[in-house]
Amino acid sequence: MRTSTPFIRTVVLATASLLGAAGCAGQDSGGDGAPAAPRTVRPVAGCGTGSWTDPADLAPDRKAARCDKGAPAPRPLAKKRKITVATGTLSAEYVAPLQVAVAKGEFAKEGLDVELKVLPTPDALPLLARGDVDAQWAAPEAAVMNGINGGFDIKWVAGNFSPDPTSKSGLWVRLKDGESGDHVEMAGRKLGTMIGKGSVIAYPMDTSLKKHGGGLDRISFQQLGSADVLTALRNGGVDSAWLLDPIWRKVDGDRKYAFLGGQPVGEPLGGLLFGPTLLNEDPDAGVAFLRAYIRTVNTYFAGDYKSDPGFVAELAKLLKTDEATLRSTPSMRMDWEIRKGTTDRLQQAYADAGVSKGTPVPETKAVDRAMYSEAVGHKL
Repeated sequence: MRTSTPFIRTVVLATASLLGAAGCAGQDSGGDGAPAAPRTVRPVAGCGTGSWTDPADLAPDRKAARCDKGAPAPRPLAKKRKITVATGTLSAEYVAPLQVAVAKGEFAKEGLDVELKVLPTPDALPLLARGDVDAQWAAPEAAVMNGINGGFDIKWVAGNFSPDPTSKSGLWVRLKDGESGDHVEMAGRKLGTMIGKGSVIAYPMDTSLKKHGGGLDRISFQQLGSADVLTALRNGGVDSAWLLDPIWRKVDGDRKYAFLGGQPVGEPLGGLLFGPTLLNEDPDAGVAFLRAYIRTVNTYFAGDYKSDPGFVAELAKLLKTDEATLRSTPSMRMDWEIRKGTTDRLQQAYADAGVSKGTPVPETKAVDRAMYSEAVGHKL
């Protein structure tokens, strides 16, 4: 347990945990190991049947869960809490819902004073596990799963986004003579990426590589800075690269390169992680945070949010990025839900890459959907 000013909560965004029970949002152990009282789930105005989708539905064209604009309505906490949210970046588009929630006062409506703070995942993770920070905006990467295996009380409690079907953010390769995008021999090639083998991107990368005679165990990696990945691909320093939005636009249409695949459509690979503070000590604050996040998605990111020039201008200022660059890629599909089996597929990729430790963590130990289900009034 932390020793800190009462109600001061430091959040490193990641996963929330409350053990589900019929008619209850969850049931957790308190700091002394005793079971907490079951949490009552009440219907939420504006959040009907469309506010929850079957986690087992992996269809690429699945409609993301949505409530009405402005729902779920705020339910301010009795006492104000300060929450510091640790995130690896404040400029990436997938962080936009958090930026907007702060700017538009959605967290404040819940009685939360939220500060977004840049903190690398390796630095934030042990703080999250100790309860020195409460949540993390990150992903169930190999380090997270290995930590859970080692006894960390961390869970993935909400998703972040999945790509638009027209996005080509993902694995690109420089074609050799006689090759086409339909078949590329990837075994033995060098791949440039900002992300190591322990990232969640290992899962879609492994899938794409295996379609072309490769696999994470059959290629070599060269970790590069964000500004160097495209340069290395173009000058021959690497044979392939994982290109993010909007960098892939610079090779799209060039016949020397081919897009082999990206993140699965309809399957978020990251989002909110909670540690013991919001899971066990202050779950009311955890639900309040998720309620504000979900309301922000429903109000500002429900559909093609980039079709609104005024909103794009606002986002560009919040993310400190060029407005034209932001418009150059399709809107992300913001999605607070977590698909069934995602952590299993991630861990298989980590095993293929040789970065996992111990036996696979079962989904029930790594994922908890109870807090976001409570926020929209859905009984598990």
